[in-house]
Amino acid sequence: MLMANILLLEDDVKMAGELQKFLNNQGQECDVVYDGSIFFKQLTIASYDLFILDINVPSINGLEVCKRIRESDNRISILMLTAYSAVKDKVQALEYGADDYLVKPFHLDELMARIKALLRRGITPQKETAVIYQIADLIINATEMQVERAGKQVALTPKEYKLIELLASAKGRTVSKQTIAEQVWDINFETGTNTIEVYINLLRNKIDKGFEFPLIHTRPGYGYYLKETK
Repeated sequence: MLMANILLLEDDVKMAGELQKFLNNQGQECDVVYDGSIFFKQLTIASYDLFILDINVPSINGLEVCKRIRESDNRISILMLTAYSAVKDKVQALEYGADDYLVKPFHLDELMARIKALLRRGITPQKETAVIYQIADLIINATEMQVERAGKQVALTPKEYKLIELLASAKGRTVSKQTIAEQVWDINFETGTNTIEVYINLLRNKIDKGFEFPLIHTRPGYGYYLKETK
């Protein structure tokens, strides 16, 4: 089992205590803070592999915390844990850089499954030689997990990076939504969600927007592909 140092931002003291106990019993190290300002103070005295953030917390809300984290770190995994279930709330959290979104109430087993998935995706295997994908002026360094287009670095969240690398590795072939769900997310989506479409749009805004020709394409009814088509 993958072990991690987890920082939980949750202002419900009872729930925070129960989650901390559960995670510790699962072999994880979990610290708890109850408001956003204390969260950032905690980062000055300890390092973490995963953040779990409630949205509605005092001082600095979870969305703003997520946004600030992403301004300086695009690799650490972030799981939003909140009672807000509206699609617009999920979309906003993803746009701010969250990797996953779990709505309260939830099953502890599902929480653990999502944490394991995020931790697995956060591992970068050591490779002796660099793996580089190039599509037109887009360069993806799979060893360093870096992306640039036209010589300018593109800042991506871990999930966004995993998605663009998957598309690049297909070498122009269409990647189905099912394959994306299996390779980028280790668990199935809830029926009716548009998570993949949201992430594709986020990637298009970061990689294609402002350029003469797009590289990310949709094959209606099948999936998506990455290819130079002038």
